[in-house]
Amino acid sequence: MKKSDISNHVSAETSLAKVDAEGALNAVLSAISDSLARGESVTIAGFGTFSVKSRPERMGRNPRTGESIIIAASRAPSFKAGKALRDAVG
Repeated sequence: MKKSDISNHVSAETSLAKVDAEGALNAVLSAISDSLARGESVTIAGFGTFSVKSRPERMGRNPRTGESIIIAASRAPSFKAGKALRDAVG
């Protein structure tokens, strides 16, 4: 399912115009992105929790040369599904 499919579904379910549904979806996604960028988690009851995980610096290996390299520390978005979503999926 693509973003346009989601906005079409929202439009059909809520009687919003497609443009308004797309704007609402963009606003929700922007709010989630902004919160994650600040390091905050976002919890949507019955759906799940978006959070930011920190990955520490670590040693890796270049597969082509076999040389050891340092992989820099990073932050990555993470999602943990809520119970209602897990039950709905299977």
